[in-house]
Amino acid sequence: MTPEGTKARSEEIEIKLPCDDLDRMRGKLRQAGASLRAALHAESNVLFDDARAELSQRGCALRIRTAGADVILTFKGPARFEQGVKIREEREVLVSSAGEAAAILSGLGFLPGFRYDKRREEWELAGCAVALDETPIGRFIEIEGNPASIRRALADLGLDFSEAIPYSYAALYARKRREDPRLPPDMTFEDR
Repeated sequence: MTPEGTKARSEEIEIKLPCDDLDRMRGKLRQAGASLRAALHAESNVLFDDARAELSQRGCALRIRTAGADVILTFKGPARFEQGVKIREEREVLVSSAGEAAAILSGLGFLPGFRYDKRREEWELAGCAVALDETPIGRFIEIEGNPASIRRALADLGLDFSEAIPYSYAALYARKRREDPRLPPDMTFEDR
């Protein structure tokens, strides 16, 4: 979720569920003994791809995320599912400038594409990173850790594993746009 310094992580293991009541979930996190890692903050994300969309066709993502003063360049490999959780290669590094990172990617043939915003709050519970996300298309909880810890965190929070959704925010928004073609091309709060 948030890189520690400039240390790259090699794998993301997570589950995402819809969560209509984030305030209630905050209460459940406190009751379960979770600790707040990052207060509510805005994130702006831009996905990049080449002109033929080869990255997305391979199930990969190349992203620049701006969260406060942090700018994070991320590569995600194709997802696979094991024990009901999504697992994919993930490489992240802090960069000093979103504009310069975008210029470098452009110089390598990657163009900015889909943009999406969210408001995120991050917690630590049962060895997992737990994110409470508010997006223009709904509210979600993401739990990241090893599969056993994810299941323990789900149980601690009274969440139903069967409600997990396998989609990224980009894929969720694409599905919403198919249902309602009047939606703008990007998933941003300013468009609402």
